[in-house]
Amino acid sequence: MKRTSTSAFGAGKRESHDASAFYNRSLYDGLEQASSSPADSVVPPPGDWADRLYCASSTDMTAIPDNGVALAFTSPPYNVGKEYEADMDFDAYLALIEAVGCEVYRVLRPGGRYVINIANLGRKPYIPLHASFYDLHMGIGFLPMGEIIWQKAKGAGGSCAWGSWMSAKAPRLRDLHEYLLVFAKQRFSRPDKGESDIGRDEFMDATLSIWDIPSASARRIGHPAPFPLALAERVVKLYSYQDDVVLDPFMGSGTTCVAAASHARRYVGYDVDEGYCELATARIGEAQRLKIEE
Repeated sequence: MKRTSTSAFGAGKRESHDASAFYNRSLYDGLEQASSSPADSVVPPPGDWADRLYCASSTDMTAIPDNGVALAFTSPPYNVGKEYEADMDFDAYLALIEAVGCEVYRVLRPGGRYVINIANLGRKPYIPLHASFYDLHMGIGFLPMGEIIWQKAKGAGGSCAWGSWMSAKAPRLRDLHEYLLVFAKQRFSRPDKGESDIGRDEFMDATLSIWDIPSASARRIGHPAPFPLALAERVVKLYSYQDDVVLDPFMGSGTTCVAAASHARRYVGYDVDEGYCELATARIGEAQRLKIEE
């Protein structure tokens, strides 16, 4: 296959693409790069701490050893008044997210990924929460790998945010999307090898920056803000190998752990709500039963 390289007119194809000319430009001077020797870290095999749910705060995940997890995927509380959320000011909320982020960084193996599903909030003013999450997690040491726009719905006739109807006075936007922010620990590629189980078409769809996946029913799942199983499955299959340990530090109804258990991964979940821990346990058990029956 003919190699391409960055030129003044870009490049039509990305296969076998040499982008070194781009990354050698002054634009990247001073930006944090991948560690030169992350493979020196000791990566422990999964022990009895894996395939477990912890009804505890993920600000302290001492049950998980350093470098024990390959992928963390979560949707943290947004601090908008859901029944399971405290009413924190913005600084206190970000302090919670930072404390959890530091623990996630510790338990991730070199090259491990942390994928965070987050939405922006409000209108007066609009809070670009994902921007704060970038600053916070890069401050911890995470390397940004990109972001995915999760399109949850299509615009429907008569469905809008209103504001000033058909007037420039104060039109409002109705969000149909959320973000998946993708971070890595120490380096952008895994230094180890493993077995991937993602198909060609799945991979092509998953490596586009817009994912069109319908949202999940809160009533059916039994949680006020669940993300769909299809979303978690795509993240798990794209960013982890089989037999990897997958963590959700804010597991809620346990969807990330269900996706991991359904696709030959180990799982770990944390949540402070006993009711949601019980719900997650039941959902994982049902997923494992169905897998055995296949």
